[in-house]
Amino acid sequence: MDSERLGAQAMRELVATEGLLYSPADALALIRGRKVATWVAELEQELGRALPPDFVPEFRRRSAALFATSLRPVPHVRQVIDELALPFCTASSAPREKIVHTLGLTGLLSRFEDRIYSAYEVGSWKPDPGLFLHAARDMDVPAGRCAVVEDSLVGVRAAVAAGMTAFGYAPPENGTAADLAAAGAITFESMTALPALLGKWSALQPVSASISAR
Repeated sequence: MDSERLGAQAMRELVATEGLLYSPADALALIRGRKVATWVAELEQELGRALPPDFVPEFRRRSAALFATSLRPVPHVRQVIDELALPFCTASSAPREKIVHTLGLTGLLSRFEDRIYSAYEVGSWKPDPGLFLHAARDMDVPAGRCAVVEDSLVGVRAAVAAGMTAFGYAPPENGTAADLAAAGAITFESMTALPALLGKWSALQPVSASISAR
């Protein structure tokens, strides 16, 4: 699911009231895969002053409202998940409650059960590899036998730093393929291509391997 595109819309609306104008692409690039406190600090630096105390709560409220009406799974991702033959999890920079909420809205929550990892619980945010390494340890799979499916630059960097294989989801409209590839990802444009890529990767791995989705 591409919840961050909706989050970027909420952010753009809010910062416009503070005098900052962001294009959809620039807003998405600012927040994608990143800790909220980090990009808020960058906005404040750009403004030259602090944002209102209710900025983050209002951002989360507006984002949740957009999720409720507009959030959809990435095309074909349900089929990909249902056909995975390897253990898998989700490891996200978002708080657990947001991960659970958005997975529930898109009908994907039951597929992950307790295999949900939040940077807020681990205390490590991408591009630091700590979140992915924690997920691998908890699932009892060596980092070198893990694949990470990411659409963010910081996520790809975290996967590479963890010693994992990064697959970069880069649909043409995102314009991110070159950056993700330069960071070390094997890029693909559609989820329909992912099973074959994972199949080739898995065939080269030792017996145990694992998949992490952002």
